Amino acid sequence: MELRKWKQLTLSCMVGFAMLGSGLSDFSASEVSAAANAVPAYEVKFLVKPEAVLENGGSPRTEVLQTFGLASAPQAIGVAYYDTDNFGLNAEGWDVRFRRKEDKDNYELTYKKRYPIVNGDIDAALSLANQEGFDASDDNYEAEIDWGYGKQTLSFSNTKKVSTNATGTVLPSEQDSLALLLDKLPGKLNKWSAPNWGQQQLSLSRIHGPLTFKRYEGSWNGQKMSLEVWAIRTADGTGTENLIEISFKTDDVSTASQLRSQLMATLESHDWLLPVDGLKTQLILERY
Repeated sequence: MELRKWKQLTLSCMVGFAMLGSGLSDFSASEVSAAANAVPAYEVKFLVKPEAVLENGGSPRTEVLQTFGLASAPQAIGVAYYDTDNFGLNAEGWDVRFRRKEDKDNYELTYKKRYPIVNGDIDAALSLANQEGFDASDDNYEAEIDWGYGKQTLSFSNTKKVSTNATGTVLPSEQDSLALLLDKLPGKLNKWSAPNWGQQQLSLSRIHGPLTFKRYEGSWNGQKMSLEVWAIRTADGTGTENLIEISFKTDDVSTASQLRSQLMATLESHDWLLPVDGLKTQLILERY
């Protein structure tokens, strides 16, 4: 009788320790699997007044080129966006872009998820993105904060390249471009709100564009600088209007903040700054 009790007690202890060990193992695994928030780079960008910075022919004035150390010969880039007629992808914060740089032998297919930053709370946006699968462990997406005149936006970009023998900035046909975009569709977008959601949305999408913009590059205050001239279709569709963006990128938040203040001051001193935030992607989706 005593032997039976002793065996039951021993068995109970063994089960208890096994359960405790299992619990500790699960706790440890959950701690390890909880990835940190992504660490974003920064792109500081401002819009400038077309009538103040462009010559009559559409090229930047000499003073602008000299001020920011920009080359006088631009790089031409062809671009188009893909979305449904009711902007199903964009409504969920996704933008799908097809691009070709004239001096490259590939197409760039970019899938970007955006998160608005409210009241400057970057950590809140990063934490939300983390909850939705964008964290520091994901090396397929580049995290970046677009820092404009009055607002910031967090984005995660997945860019894939497809080799081509084509020349110039001409993009493939709408059908061929869409086929490539579907073929390279990343899993996060495809499974965004339901299985195959991304594939279904993109299959129903059409081209918004194409258009070609010009990029002037150089160096300012030790930082690589870029000025882009976009001729975008007017709202009534009868012509184009210029949207001009000047920007730089950095991995360091203090550099972004310091040079942003200097850049804004320089633009304001020449009366070049357009004190609004850009809606370039939105304009292209709506006007094409």
